[in-house]
Formats: sequence, C-alpha cells, structure tokens
Amino acid sequence: MSLNVSAQGMDIDDSFTFEIGLPNSFVNAPFKDFMQGLVTVSPSYQYTLNSGLAFGVGAHYSYFAVNEFSVPSAIYGGMHALGGFLKIGHEKFWGERFATDMGVKFGYMHSMIKTDALFEEGIRLNVIQSPYVEPNIGLVLSTDDANSYRLTIAYPFYGFGFKPSDIGVEGDAGYDPVEFSKTASFLVVGFGYTHYFNGKSSAD
Repeated sequence: MSLNVSAQGMDIDDSFTFEIGLPNSFVNAPFKDFMQGLVTVSPSYQYTLNSGLAFGVGAHYSYFAVNEFSVPSAIYGGMHALGGFLKIGHEKFWGERFATDMGVKFGYMHSMIKTDALFEEGIRLNVIQSPYVEPNIGLVLSTDDANSYRLTIAYPFYGFGFKPSDIGVEGDAGYDPVEFSKTASFLVVGFGYTHYFNGKSSAD
C-alpha cells in the first residue's frame, strides 16, 4: 500500500526526476569572470507524503569551462563537479495538471579542476571537496497521470571560495583578495522531466 498526495486532480507518491540546466555565476568575481558554466545535470528520486512534505535523494553534476578570453593569459581546461544530495521540500498540485515542487538540496561536492596551466605546475587535478546547498523550485505541467515536464530554477552554493590560482593563474589577477573568500555560487535555469510511478487522477 502507498500513501498518496490528494491534489485537486492528481494523486502522487514516489517519482523520478531528471533535470538539466545552464549555470550562470553571480558571486565571487574571479569565478564569475574566469569560469563559464556549460551544463548542470541532476537525476533524483522523491517520495511525497499526504501533507505534501517531500523527501528526495539524488546526484548533481556540473561542468564549467575556463573562459580563455577572460584570463590574463590563455588557459584551457575546466571544472567537473560531482556530488550527492538529500532533499526536503513540498510538492503540490494546484489544479488538474499544474504543480509546484519547492525544496532545498544539501549534500557534499567533489570538484575537480584540470587545466594546462596546472599541468605545467605538476598538478594533474586540483581537487576541492566542500558542502553543497541548493534552494530550488520547479513549475510542473503534467501531460498525463504518469509524466510531467517542468521549468526549474535553482541557486546552488558549492561551499568553497575561488581564487585565480585554482586554475593556474599567477597572483591575484588584479582582484581584491576579499573576493576569494566569497562562496562559489550560481543561478541555474533549466528543464526537467518527472515520471510518477503511482500517479493517478483523483477521480480514478
């Protein structure tokens, strides 16, 4: 037997979601200038209780390429970030086909920076481990009782400061060192797909 969410036309409990988005940094000046966000990907499983309270578990991956046009001298490479998270949130259908899914993901991130400048210094990978927090919201439109698509908006915090030397740039590159302690974070806007394993119309 399963617990379902009564939802004005949709009953749901457990689901699988796959999200993909484009990251855009706003905080930490060298991270914003030197690292160009190309993709974030996040698969997750979620279980929603009768009250709408939702619990999830999943993985997060992102890739940032070094913007060779912004660094003082040409540097090639990028940063792979991979982590796992738990999620707590609230999921609710406000009509027959429209729902919101709001929550916070929190976990641990393993970021790996690889550039030609670091390699010349004898560093194959600059590995940074840090906590991970991501407030997020999904605007969901279901196509039937088992499938839906969503617009996702999120703001991940990677829990570490970023400085030019992390990618092999010498010195402070003209930045105020105060910037280096600011947490690397960015806005993600993307799309997602959700499959409801036991989704059904409340009229069924």
